[in-house]
Amino acid sequence: MKKHLLLIAAACIQLSAYAQQPFNGLDMNMGNLSRLSDARTRSISPENITGEPGRGGIAALDQGNARHAARELGQGWKVNPYIFIEPGKTVTLAEITGPGAIQHIWMTPTGNWRYSILRFYWDDETTPSVEVPVGDFFGMGWGEYAHINSLAVCVNPGSAFNCYWSMPFRKKCRITMENINTEKMTLYYQVDYTLTSVPEDAGYFHAQFRRSNPVKDASYTLVDGIRGKGQYVGTYLAWGVNNNGWWGEGEIKFFMDGDNKYPTICGTGTEDYFCGSYNFDIKGKYQEFSTPYAGLPQVIRPDGLYKSQQRFGLYRWHIMDPIRFEKELKVTIQDLGWRSGGRYLPQQSDISSVVYWYQREPHAPFPKLPAMNDLEVN
Repeated sequence: MKKHLLLIAAACIQLSAYAQQPFNGLDMNMGNLSRLSDARTRSISPENITGEPGRGGIAALDQGNARHAARELGQGWKVNPYIFIEPGKTVTLAEITGPGAIQHIWMTPTGNWRYSILRFYWDDETTPSVEVPVGDFFGMGWGEYAHINSLAVCVNPGSAFNCYWSMPFRKKCRITMENINTEKMTLYYQVDYTLTSVPEDAGYFHAQFRRSNPVKDASYTLVDGIRGKGQYVGTYLAWGVNNNGWWGEGEIKFFMDGDNKYPTICGTGTEDYFCGSYNFDIKGKYQEFSTPYAGLPQVIRPDGLYKSQQRFGLYRWHIMDPIRFEKELKVTIQDLGWRSGGRYLPQQSDISSVVYWYQREPHAPFPKLPAMNDLEVN
């Protein structure tokens, strides 16, 4: 009895110590929204490019991109709400000294979303931890608007891109956008972040883009060569089909920590992995859907003229079920349909992907981003 009382007392002391720890303002949810914190909220936009206190909306009338609209009102009246990015130029959207974490990003890029390359650099790294065309990063790989209503990414009318991935950093954060198009683009954006202590066990956010057009040998590699300890948290696919019939019989496979020929995790079919079933088919038609953790928000159907192929956008967020790895990770998905006689058809689809994960740095080098012509939706 005495032993049990001592254990209970020790547990109570631990709980009391935890309750008295200062809240750092991270990992926000409805359960901790009432907790006060010493974390400092900041926001970077074209109206406050440094995020410093008391520096929002200070652009002089002669320095603002919207100076013509504000000419009768003057400084402080929406003088510089957006930026231009010239063809072939890279612009730094945000540069932040930490520790802290990005908590929300909103932007509305114009032009071709495949030709605007988003990159994130954490601390002192010289190669990015995120390198993705902006449309694909926000689940819009086909360059057309579709509504996404999920926990990690929301795309709202018209072309309003939002993400809520938590992105902690310890020393600094730098976000850039490169315009590889031949035309100037306009960008409204806002990066909302907090300056606060970051837990020792917090990993760094990563996202990597790949494309195969067409897929070779009916196997598409979403990511390969991840090295280190971390967890895989999301998949986005832009899948273009080049044959008749159902296209999603392929299994996703997660090879981790020494797996060789066979993976540790093996799915049962493409629509199953994206939390659907039976071809996403309702009464002989694909049914779009968007939920907190998975969705088929985009189905592009042939229009009888130039849109000749079926195209699909799918996402799966591993928010409640992250796939944890200790040393390494490779992820593939089979490109399988059906052919005569009830046989699988190895397809040659056009597949682009973004994978999202957290890990300790340093990360392994990314493959070179495809050239402009190889990024093009055609």
